[in-house]
Amino acid sequence: MTTIGFLGAGKMATALAKGFVAAGRVTPDRLSASDPVKAARDSFAKDTGGHVSASNADIVAAADILFIAVKPDQVTDLLAEIQGQLENRHLLVSIAAGVPLAKLEAGAPGARFVRVMPNTPALVGASASAFAVGFESTRADAELVQKLLASVGVALEVKEKLLDAVTGLSGSGPAYGFMMIEALADGGVAAGLPREVAQRLAAQTLLGAAKMVLETGQHPGALKDAVCSPGGTTIEAVHELEKAGLRAALISAVRVAADKARRLA
Repeated sequence: MTTIGFLGAGKMATALAKGFVAAGRVTPDRLSASDPVKAARDSFAKDTGGHVSASNADIVAAADILFIAVKPDQVTDLLAEIQGQLENRHLLVSIAAGVPLAKLEAGAPGARFVRVMPNTPALVGASASAFAVGFESTRADAELVQKLLASVGVALEVKEKLLDAVTGLSGSGPAYGFMMIEALADGGVAAGLPREVAQRLAAQTLLGAAKMVLETGQHPGALKDAVCSPGGTTIEAVHELEKAGLRAALISAVRVAADKARRLA
């Protein structure tokens, strides 16, 4: 078991850290995080049981794996601050959206980097993550990061140029899913269901649909067709969704989020 530190203790850092603890990848006594905001530190400590500090230097000294979890425009300053402390034992894992490996490696020459795009369902062991390895990183580094991320969901290695697309799809994707659950629940309420029943049914329905895609290996279009009986209720509903432009809206959402990630670089 290694030691893991987070430079930045925000929501994504907390979700990953809590997921790692729940999966047994790290114990709270080997977990730490820094953040200048006391509320963020307190929340991280409460949710994970890990040590917290206002000092980045404390975390660099304590941890072997360092997650860069600050905002993208803070990465350069952070690396300038800590590069004098970095040793061969350190592996830096960046979850800063849109910050390319070239920029990371320029900020701390010779350091080993892996760039990751996770998402918040890591908190419940259902993350969809992708990662790309830096020039100095080894296969062992890639395997270690893959094991860490796989302990809280699905983890896929991709070429770095694809990470912006990953950001638009799975990085931002939970928000799309939450909106769909909320809207479906509203529809259930409008049709007469109690709110708590409608929300539970909506969430479980999307969970079940996703599980069928993953476990059957069938194309989602084929699974959709299997639900649409001739002249039935579902095909009428699908027609309404098509008229409203659901597909186009989701495609556009992924594309604009990916474009935003590119601009952040």
